[in-house]
Amino acid sequence: MPQPNFIDKLNAALPTASREALGALTSAARARSLPLYAVGGSVRDLLLERPTLDLDLTLEGDATALARTVAGGIADVRCTVHPAFRTATLRGAGFRIDVASARVETYERPGALPAVRPGSLRDDLFRRDFTLNAIAVALTGDDAGALIDPFHGETDLEAGLLRALHEASFRDDATRILRGARYEARLGFRFEPQTLRWLKRDVRYLDAISGPRLRDELLRVLHEPQPERILLRLDELGALAAIDPSLSFGERSTAAFARLRELRDEPAITASLALLAWELLPSEAAALTARLSLTRREAEAVRAAPGAKALLPALSAEITPSRVVALLSPLPAAAMWALAAAAEGPPADRALRYLRRWRYLKPALDGHALLALGVPPGPQLGEVLRRLKAAKLDGEVRTRRDEETLARSLLGLDASASSPRKARLQPGRRSGR
Repeated sequence: MPQPNFIDKLNAALPTASREALGALTSAARARSLPLYAVGGSVRDLLLERPTLDLDLTLEGDATALARTVAGGIADVRCTVHPAFRTATLRGAGFRIDVASARVETYERPGALPAVRPGSLRDDLFRRDFTLNAIAVALTGDDAGALIDPFHGETDLEAGLLRALHEASFRDDATRILRGARYEARLGFRFEPQTLRWLKRDVRYLDAISGPRLRDELLRVLHEPQPERILLRLDELGALAAIDPSLSFGERSTAAFARLRELRDEPAITASLALLAWELLPSEAAALTARLSLTRREAEAVRAAPGAKALLPALSAEITPSRVVALLSPLPAAAMWALAAAAEGPPADRALRYLRRWRYLKPALDGHALLALGVPPGPQLGEVLRRLKAAKLDGEVRTRRDEETLARSLLGLDASASSPRKARLQPGRRSGR
């Protein structure tokens, strides 16, 4: 029986722009008599009949030269070269193709970036994380269209197993633990027993991974459809504690992540980070931002999470909307979404009202209108605006005329006065209380 032509299957799975770029790369490699292969996740997804968006290619030759040549002949395609790893990335409308020279990787120490040297296709497949990503499809040569599977990855795919290629896999690169947990959740797979033993033995090497690399892997987790399943698994494996001793994830956190997804169809990643830090002390949240090398906005959300949690008693009491706004407005919105997802009862309800309505509410009177009423420029103007907003939040004023009456009262003006005059804000006259 003839073998299926996986090039045809691959092309059928790709969008038009990606298929055209792949065709140009294949033609250029064939013209140079260079072996080119599709490898990794794109082949895995092809075998699983899952959508294939990004392509990984391996060339037994100079990948950067090939990528530059092809990119120069296609409109609106950008080429980025990474000389240290002998790789290049082509980006176009809705697609990305990574082209790498076949290589051998060696690790000077756990957690270090690998040193690379030229190698064969087999060498290149052996350096990968799991056997299911160590499968290739030949794109050129006599074997074009054939599946190349020296480590029996297709068998593990059929069995739903994540099998490491060698015993030192997680010691060399402990981020493979996080990727494995993602594959478990996304594909419904499980770690092969020996691989799981190696993983648990070497989970401590996550401590050796740099902050930026951990951040990138964690953000990939948070971008998954149900990140709470992965985070719960990472907690079970001891991976979260290995990243930072303060991190943990249990059933309450799982429910909060699911709730966040109900509140927002596409939860902001910053809100997810704030939820991850919800149970931390302020000092622990600050340490986590440093450990993960978070961006400024991400760090603000994480640092604000303990402060948002500390507001729960005040938000549970009988307080006015204006008081809620005063409590919540200093905090970033991401922390407020975390509060709405993690809290219950009045605090959650008030956080949602703040996020969806109260923070946007403004008086009908603006600064120009108040100046016309006689409020002098300066701090007094801001104080009147603040009091008008509080009154509107608390339902004490409903119309523009109500606001004008309140403003005149605050300023000690006769409500029937026909011409404005300079005025001083009357002490002790406060609205929204």
